[in-house]
Amino acid sequence: MKGDIMKKKNRSKNGDLRTEYDFFKMKGGVRGKYASRYHSGTNLVHLEPDVAKVFSDDDAVNKTLRSLMKLAKVQTTHTH
Repeated sequence: MKGDIMKKKNRSKNGDLRTEYDFFKMKGGVRGKYASRYHSGTNLVHLEPDVAKVFSDDDAVNKTLRSLMKLAKVQTTHTH
């Protein structure tokens, strides 16, 4: 409840930025500076808790997945 009061207090009546945020005085802003990072995205995978218990960190997950990929490739080449 107290947080709601603070939020309402900080808002201006017309919905614009507060007076202390004068963007005309700010120098050095670059449009799209981080656009390439944003567009490259991320590749996060959520592990279920039982799976996450097995791996100590992301390196362990990657090492195991690479081993599995090699194994799958070997099995595929032997079946054809």
